[in-house]
Amino acid sequence: MFQLLLAIIYLAFISLGLPDSLLGSAWPVMYQELHVPVSYAGGISMIIAFGTIISSLLSDRLTRRFGTGLVTAGSVFMTAAALFGFSISHSFLALCIWAVPYGLGAGSVDASLNNYVALHYESRHMSWLHCMWGVGASLGPYIMGFALTGGKGWNMGYRYIAILQIILTVILIFSLPLWKKRPAQILNSDSTSDIVSDRPLSLREIIRIPGAKEVMITFFCYCALEQTAGLWISSYLVLHRNLPTQTAASFAGWFYIGITIGRALSGFLTMKLNDTQMIRLGQIIILSGCLTLLLPLGSQISFIGLILIGLGCAPIYPCIIHSTPAHFGADKSQAVIGVQMASAYVGTCLMPPLFGLIANHISITLFPIYLLLILIIMFIMHEMLLKKCI
Repeated sequence: MFQLLLAIIYLAFISLGLPDSLLGSAWPVMYQELHVPVSYAGGISMIIAFGTIISSLLSDRLTRRFGTGLVTAGSVFMTAAALFGFSISHSFLALCIWAVPYGLGAGSVDASLNNYVALHYESRHMSWLHCMWGVGASLGPYIMGFALTGGKGWNMGYRYIAILQIILTVILIFSLPLWKKRPAQILNSDSTSDIVSDRPLSLREIIRIPGAKEVMITFFCYCALEQTAGLWISSYLVLHRNLPTQTAASFAGWFYIGITIGRALSGFLTMKLNDTQMIRLGQIIILSGCLTLLLPLGSQISFIGLILIGLGCAPIYPCIIHSTPAHFGADKSQAVIGVQMASAYVGTCLMPPLFGLIANHISITLFPIYLLLILIIMFIMHEMLLKKCI
């Protein structure tokens, strides 16, 4: 039965990735129909991100009260309702309103589901599950493209994804009894009992845990690096390497393909390497990719560099999450993962726009240097985390 639940979790990760790339793929059509400036997409994404931060911080309290299964089902339903709201919206204000449940639904399920997998399954499943998220994130634009090319409009693209999320909600509701079952032992913990402390931890109490600040900064840096690379790699190739726009866009797509393939491979590597070794390996590969981008050897070398950055990113996110119970204990892992997720979304909100200011006022050629600086801080914080928690 526990393997059946694992299959449902895999399905959930694919489905959870579906909405994440919809706004970017549909916005070139959306902003014209809504009669708003193209920059307004940032407002919607900021509302979604803010809601995600709030719900991530509340994930410990919600999961302790309702359980992972019910939190996951409720969050997916909230996301489905928000997507349906997008599908019936015809104004920018309506999209902003529906962006609130969109973000609130995303944060709790992300933190709760990741903690459940970290506690009960091996590291390889964490890597493969996040690979499945990448599959979903890649399928989202294709579904939106199908709606647009078929003349059904972006509203119907959102409705298709909403229907898929509703189907997943029904599956999750029927699977609720499975979430109450437990394997023979809790992984990543010295205890074999289902440890739940008497009350949820406050944010101040979480931050005071040895290593918590370090893991928050590590996660902040990782997600800042990934999102900055994904957002600006195409512009860097066009403006600095003088590549045609279409070529740069296809090159940038390979960054995400590198992450997806890397996570599939990471699942096998975790059978031989532990989480710490996988994170260090990823950091070394990112370093080689950034240094490759600095070489003045043409567009093909730049292509290799961005592939390396994508491959290097692959194991870091899932392995940091999976190692959380081992570093902080099963009783604190949900709380710590919640603040990790919140830190991640703060990083994705702040750091890519900051590089935009640097590119605009100084030079976009600083792109690899910017990634290197973030990587160095990430490496230092992760090593400090290990000294405090091991």
